[in-house]
Amino acid sequence: MFTGIIEEIGKIEKITPIAGGFSLRIKAEKVVDDLTVNDSVCIDGVCLTVTKKENDAFWADAVGATLEKTTFNIVKAKASVNLERSVRLNDRLGGHLVQGHVNGIGTISVVKKLGENYLVKIVVPEGLEKYLIKEGSIAINGISLTIADVIKNQISISIIPHTWQNTNLKDKKVNEKVNVEIDILAKYVEKLLTKVNNSSNKNLTESWLKEIGY
Repeated sequence: MFTGIIEEIGKIEKITPIAGGFSLRIKAEKVVDDLTVNDSVCIDGVCLTVTKKENDAFWADAVGATLEKTTFNIVKAKASVNLERSVRLNDRLGGHLVQGHVNGIGTISVVKKLGENYLVKIVVPEGLEKYLIKEGSIAINGISLTIADVIKNQISISIIPHTWQNTNLKDKKVNEKVNVEIDILAKYVEKLLTKVNNSSNKNLTESWLKEIGY
C-alpha cells in the first residue's frame, strides 16, 4: 500500500529482457537506503517487487499483466520514474490510499502554465469515468492528485509548483501516456450499490446505510 506522495524521481538505467517481460535497473538515491529484496516499490504508479539491490540502484521485474495494463509496455531506458516505498503502519497518510494496481492508461491532452501552477488535462479510458468526481482523489503515475473537474472521460488537475518540480509530470507532454489508478473507495461503493440493486431491497435508504456502518 502507498500514499501517492512521491519520495524521489528515479531513472531507468537498464532494461534487460527476461522470460515474459524484462528486468529494470532503476537508479535512485533516497529510496534505496532501507530497501531489501522482496520489498514493494511504487514505480510510476505500478507496484513492483525488488529483486536485487545495489548501492545506488535496485532491480524489479515487469511481466505479464503489468506490461498489458500499464505504460511499462512502452518504457525506455533513461526515462524518469516516480518512486515511493510502501507505507508503514505508523506513517502519516499524506495523500490517499494507493495500491499500485493500475486501472488503465490515460493520455495527456493539455499542459498549461497558469500563474505559479500548471493545468493538466488527461483523457482516461472509457469505463473509468463513473469513478471520477470533482474534488475526488486519483493517482497519476503514482502521484496522489485531486480532480478539479470532470467532463465525460477527461479530467482536469491543478498541479502546484512543489508537485511539478518533484515528480516526472514536468517531463510529460501532450499525447504522452500515464498510468491511472482510481480511488479504491469508489470501487467499494460501487460494489455495495451493486449488491443493493441486486437484492430484494432496491432502494438506497438511510436505514440501510446505517446497517452497513455509514
